[in-house]
Parts: sequence; C-alpha cells; structure tokens
Amino acid sequence: MTDTRTAIVVGGGIAGPVTALALQRAGITATVYEAYDGTADGVGAMLSIAPNGRAALDVLDAGHVLDEIGTPMTAMLLRSWTGKVLAELGTPPGLPDQLLVQRADLYRALYDEAIGRGIAVEHGKRLVSLADDGSAVTARFADGTSATADILVGADGIRSTTRGLIDRGAPAPRYGGLLNFGALVPDAGESTGGKMHMVFGKRAFCGYLVYEGGLGGWFVNLPRDTPLSLAEQRAVPNRVWLERLRAAFAGDRTLAPDLIGRTDPDDLLVVGPVEDLPTVPTWHRGRVVLVGDAAHATSPSSGQGASLAMESAVQLGRCLRDLPPQRAFTAYERLRRSRVERIIAAGARTNSNKAAGPVARVLRDLVLPVAMRSFAKPEKMAWQYGYRIDWDASAA
Repeated sequence: MTDTRTAIVVGGGIAGPVTALALQRAGITATVYEAYDGTADGVGAMLSIAPNGRAALDVLDAGHVLDEIGTPMTAMLLRSWTGKVLAELGTPPGLPDQLLVQRADLYRALYDEAIGRGIAVEHGKRLVSLADDGSAVTARFADGTSATADILVGADGIRSTTRGLIDRGAPAPRYGGLLNFGALVPDAGESTGGKMHMVFGKRAFCGYLVYEGGLGGWFVNLPRDTPLSLAEQRAVPNRVWLERLRAAFAGDRTLAPDLIGRTDPDDLLVVGPVEDLPTVPTWHRGRVVLVGDAAHATSPSSGQGASLAMESAVQLGRCLRDLPPQRAFTAYERLRRSRVERIIAAGARTNSNKAAGPVARVLRDLVLPVAMRSFAKPEKMAWQYGYRIDWDASAA
C-alpha cells in the first residue's frame, strides 16, 4: 500500500492526464496543473500510437479512447523519390496495428477521460518554482498561487520547466536537422489501404496516407542546417512555406507533390523543429520526478513519443503504489531508462537518413532495400511494439 496520497502533475498535454489516471489507479489523488489558460483543442498534427502505447492505456482501462479517433496503419511503405518501393514494414505478428490519430483528438479524448474520472485540471498555472521540505513539495505558479502535495510529477514536455528546476545543468533539446509540417487534404484520391507511404524525396522527406473516403493526411520533414524555433517558423507566412515545400518535391514521382500542391495555406500546420533529448541525467530529485518528454523526448521519426509517455506514466504509478517516493522513483528510472534511450537513438538515426545530402541520398537508396530485408523484419521490432506492463506484479 502506498504512503503517497497526493500528487501535483505539471502539464496537461498527453503525458499529464495519463499520469494522473495511473496515479489514481495506484490510490493517489492527482491534480493536473496546466500552464495555458485554455485547452489545446485544434493544436498539433498527425501522430501514431504503437501497440505498446495502446497496451499501456489498456492497463488503465483507457484504451477505448482510441477506438473512435484512431485509424489502423497496416504497414509502412518506404519509397524513393522515383516511387520505387524500398521496403515494406508491417506490425509484428500477433500484435494490433499501429493507429494514426490527430494530436488534437488524442488530447481531447484523454482530457475528457481524466475529467470523467474525477481528476481535477487547473488552467493558467505556469510553474515558476518548487520547494521540497522532505515530507511534501510545494509548487508556485506565475499567477501567485501555490499547491502542496506528497509528490510532484513534471509532465511538461520537451522544454520542461520542472527539469530545469531539479537540475540547473539539465540538457536543452537537440535539433535533428529537420523542420516539421503537415496538413489534411480533402478529396485526395483513392485510399492507400491503411498503408503509410514514407518517401525519401530528393530534397525532403514526406509521409502520407489517404483514408477511406478520400481524406489525405501528409507530413514533411524539411532539412535545414540551422534550426528555427516554432515562433520563428510561424513568423514566415504559410504560403511561403508551401512554395518552399512544393519546390522541395518538384520532380518527385509519388503522391507527395500533388498533396502538397493542393494544400490550402490556411490548412498548413507549422509544427516546429524536429528535436529530441538523447539523455537526461537527472530524472528525479527528492519528491519530484519527470515523465514523458520531460524525461525522454524522442523525435517524431521514432513513432513512439506518445506511446513511451503512456508506458512511463503507468510504470511510475505502479512503482509509487508499492514503494515510498525516493525508492519508487529509482525503481521507475531503472525500468525505463535503457528502453527509452534505445528508441531515442533509433529515431535519431532515422533523422540522419531523412536529411541526407545528394551523395548520401544515392547511397541510402542503394543500401536501404538490402538492409531492410536483413534487419527490419517485423519480428525484430517486437521489443518495441510487444512491450507490456504487468500492473499486478510488485515493483518492490
């Protein structure tokens, strides 16, 4: 039985509500404190939930939230700019398909699930400082208010304030050499049959899928040597970005040029730089712990960011159920660090392939089919997708 009764969860995005649900199942009353005044409806682009992410939500009896918002992704087709299929990657045998969701839909589904289970969410609470007296922790917010609980969980993303408060030397996000864009396009043509096409274009990388009914979704990773912040990216008019994206895919023989060319500037999502955190030295200090992107941000290229956050939330709840905070945090980090850093490293390697120059691109397109036949078999991805958490097993 836990001796932790109350928790402050900083961050109301994806990781925050799932963490609150996991703590609630462990017998801990959690309140979520979100920096922004309103909800994040309509914010974000397309992302995937891997089978391991769905399994983590199922532990919390929350997997059903994906049923109405997710579209099965039966396979990924890796293609060159000529349209040649370099490889096809399916889900490992015996596991459900990955699901494609809009981040805004996932956010709203998890938010509503948390509210529906009696979890309080307070908005306009931007964390500015912490005070840990050894028996409780107090969070102070920019509006002058404060909150005190047995523990505090930083679920506040890749630019986590909590991370900097527990470790002044905490690393900043690492730029992956790519800028991220996306959009939905109506009447995109025939369905791709649940297959996501991943195109290594001549000058940029594009992923696209056409749903039943003709709605098409696409994202682009545009190589750029020097980073732009999200604010700097959004300061450039959408029409200008679309012109640059059209130029990047000019001459490519896939559906990417057509989808980008038919995108209305008002529908373009400027998502920001592709970033990750290769390693975060300090995951916890005293009664404060990090979860999700605050502790282990992987680039979108891994397809695992949201799923890893869900896993970590569940493991943290399980450890706090069975152990006092400091021991629980140590056990949680031991369970999670090697797995998440392996996936982060794999995502970084994918980023380098997407940003390949002219010579490296030719070599990549020659070598990739051979490498994929040897190493990218579905069963070899089971360590990622087949990960399961036994909630009933003791974490002690």
